[in-house]
Amino acid sequence: MLFRLADVHKSYGAQDVLRAVNFQINPGEHVGLVGRNGAGKTTILRLITDVETPDKGEIERLRGLRAGVLAQHVDFRGATTVLDAALGVFDRLRGLESRMRELEHQMTEAEGEQLERVMEEYSEAQQSFEHEGGFTYQARAEAVLLGLGFEREEFGKIAENLSGGEKNRLGLARLLLQEPDILLLDEPTNHLDVEAVEWLEEFLAAYRSAYIIISHDRFFLDHTVERILDLEFGRVDSYRGNYSAYQVEKAERIEQQQRAYEQQQEMIAKTEDFIRRNLAGQKTKQAKSRRIMLQKLDRLESTSNLETASFKLKPTTRTGDQVLILEDLAIGFPTRTLASHLNLTLRRGERLGVIGGNGTGKTTLLRTILGEQMPLAGEMRWGTGVSPGYYDQRLTLVDDRHSVLDELRTVAASTTTDGELRGFLGRFLFTGDDVFKSVATLSGGEKGRLALAKLIYSQVNVLILDEPTNHLDIASCEALEDALNEYGGTIITVSHDRYFLDRIASQILYFGDDGAEYFDGGYTEFYDAHHRARAERAAAAAEMERQERAAKAAPRPEPPRSGGSRRQVKGPRPEEIESEIHAAESELQELATALASDEVSRDRERLISVSQQYQETEERIRDLYARWEAALELAAN
Repeated sequence: MLFRLADVHKSYGAQDVLRAVNFQINPGEHVGLVGRNGAGKTTILRLITDVETPDKGEIERLRGLRAGVLAQHVDFRGATTVLDAALGVFDRLRGLESRMRELEHQMTEAEGEQLERVMEEYSEAQQSFEHEGGFTYQARAEAVLLGLGFEREEFGKIAENLSGGEKNRLGLARLLLQEPDILLLDEPTNHLDVEAVEWLEEFLAAYRSAYIIISHDRFFLDHTVERILDLEFGRVDSYRGNYSAYQVEKAERIEQQQRAYEQQQEMIAKTEDFIRRNLAGQKTKQAKSRRIMLQKLDRLESTSNLETASFKLKPTTRTGDQVLILEDLAIGFPTRTLASHLNLTLRRGERLGVIGGNGTGKTTLLRTILGEQMPLAGEMRWGTGVSPGYYDQRLTLVDDRHSVLDELRTVAASTTTDGELRGFLGRFLFTGDDVFKSVATLSGGEKGRLALAKLIYSQVNVLILDEPTNHLDIASCEALEDALNEYGGTIITVSHDRYFLDRIASQILYFGDDGAEYFDGGYTEFYDAHHRARAERAAAAAEMERQERAAKAAPRPEPPRSGGSRRQVKGPRPEEIESEIHAAESELQELATALASDEVSRDRERLISVSQQYQETEERIRDLYARWEAALELAAN
């Protein structure tokens, strides 16, 4: 056991956040913690790390537990570079490395007993250095930085001068390199593009220690966790499996709970009827006994009235068959082309998901097709009858000067009643007096829900959505997905939410380093094809490296010697072993170069493989030197 929460309660003023929370985390467990915004997920992490204390209950921790916490805001001071900040995690190894260099210098001057002491200390330091991964720590640090989106030319940047998002990524890199007993990751994908998120998925899937992840990225949870803790109404329920498995099991549990609730209500109704009929009659004693039983009964709650957003879409006007046509389109800026030769015909009812790294052209494409930015070349045109509506992730669709109700009224007919508008807003979780709130006072999630409500109420037939799930909690995301799957119009959506794309998109437009790539199929199909192609390229490159090393390590045939007699020595001659040593050292240098390369550093499987080959080659070199010394003694005799 790493830690256990037993009957933990936590309140803030009159608000009960946690009520009787019970769960345990064991070594090596990969866990996702989910729940609505404000449910208390971050509070649980703060309790685990002893930043806060429970009002009631116990938290038991393994003695000496090392917990690594991903802070929401990371800062760096001084002249520390990006690479030095990452390598700072390995201060002990760097100290050992420095001491080994000092001892190597002392060996050149020491003699006799002093030399033996220096060599003994050097041997111990080298063993510790090797055991703790000293020969690969720099390569590991660089690999994590590259995987999280830092370019090699950025390694020398001063960390203090990075943007907030870059500092958070650097903080995540340091945390991953520390390898504590348990990682506590609160929204670790917030500042990562798709490629960095995929790299992090692979890293965590192979991570040996335990972690708890809080994330709205359901696709990420599907690929990284084996257990879900669901925080709802102040309590935690545990589910085995990833997020998708949790959804299925939770739906079954809710159905069972509702049946149990209905059965209990039926029993209560029958019991109350019995009490009314018999309280003053011959069965008074039984009636009183049943009344006491009802008073002590632990009453179940109905699950049929759980509050979720209901994004019910109104019918849309019909467009022509062809909705959007791109012909050899180039987008970007006068000084920089982001993508070119874009050819695409989007038909009525199709759903295009647009993905890619930051700055690759996703939002620029949306601005271009909306006429806010001129194309650099080619042609873009809408089909007949198209009425597009744009959801901007900056939430410019809503006006801070209005109330929630008045903001929706701006797209409603003059005859629409307040009751109809309030009913529609209720489906977006604006209930009671919420509709009179000023837009300026709303949270990001509330503004996002209002912007979607306004766009949907306007009855456009093409939805253009730029990161529509950014400000929504999981329950609201799922309600939006359900509604969009019933939507009769066409959808173009930029999103980093791959689970959302998996449920919505029928085609994928991927913006990468080499331009845009169109894929006819959903996100999972694209993901599988993309990773299969990458794995095939990595395997081909690894095989080529192996063949090249084998060719260089192959013994060269010796030229025939003429004349003279020489005493035959059993076993290999020193010069033969020297040749093997030179070949092995050349191979070691090539492996070191490979470890430092971007191509290997960005590919976790190849990095692990090459690191293992590096260590094996080092061991082979040590064996060769031992054989060489033995051959020298044999030749001398």
